[in-house]
Amino acid sequence: MIARSDVAAAAARVAGHVRGTPLLEVDPAPLAPAARMWLKLELTQHTGSFKPRGAFNHVLAAREEGRLPDAGIVAASGGNAGLAFAYAAARAGVPAEVFVPETAPAVKVDRLRTLGAAVTQAGTRYAEAQEAAAKRAAETGALFCHAYDLPQVCAGQGTLGLEILEQTGGEVDTVLLAVGGGGLMAGVATALDGHARVVGVEPERIPTLERALHAGRPVAVDVSGIAADSLGATRLGDIAFSVASRTGVEPVLVSEDAIIAARRLVWDEYRLAVEHGTATAVAALRTGGYRPAPGERVVVVLCGANTDPSDLV
Repeated sequence: MIARSDVAAAAARVAGHVRGTPLLEVDPAPLAPAARMWLKLELTQHTGSFKPRGAFNHVLAAREEGRLPDAGIVAASGGNAGLAFAYAAARAGVPAEVFVPETAPAVKVDRLRTLGAAVTQAGTRYAEAQEAAAKRAAETGALFCHAYDLPQVCAGQGTLGLEILEQTGGEVDTVLLAVGGGGLMAGVATALDGHARVVGVEPERIPTLERALHAGRPVAVDVSGIAADSLGATRLGDIAFSVASRTGVEPVLVSEDAIIAARRLVWDEYRLAVEHGTATAVAALRTGGYRPAPGERVVVVLCGANTDPSDLV
């Protein structure tokens, strides 16, 4: 479990290392005409996703506590978390090795290498890459960096929620965001607890949150579909489940076609190229999976842009 005090501590720790990203008020007509709407442009964060918030908090906390070894870090990722940990490690002056599935998009693998990380491809799913990474960390003594189920990682992601509160002056009712392993959701729901509801949107083909809430615990799900490169966790994290259960996070499922259409809409309406995983949150509004009440103040988190935009133009 994480508390709001952990998120506040993370905000102090990562200040100067991550960007405060823009909150853009937009015409809600294309998505939810009765609402008032903002887009949280977290796709403009370092490395193109929200992940550096948690990566820096984890790495810097380890350094403060004397737990950051000369061997550096080892991470597993579908792409975005690896980019963030590689970026944080480089700035902390330690090496990084990132394990990714063989299915990881080439654009993410190439960027990992550009950031100086050693890249190892293992298995076809995130879970297989994670297993290989944990084994390597145990062998080398490197700091293991789980993509979404570590307290410092979740608390770091929650700094995005604190920014939303600051940027809106606390005048926000609902925040929609995509869910994979649930680190972002866990952090933001903790930051917003008592201030705003969180709606966790996920692909029908990767329903980690919905299945966990139904079963009363995180359970393994099959992973497939167009958003699997960024939302491809096989189960919801334990921290995320605890936070979602405590704070009443609302799950919404969306189809493959809805995700594709939402990604196109974000490009056509706002000229923003986002990942299919990111478009998942938008799809909940476009399909009516989540319908804001008249006048409801809604923030949609656009959490990542590490995508090939060639099919948008």
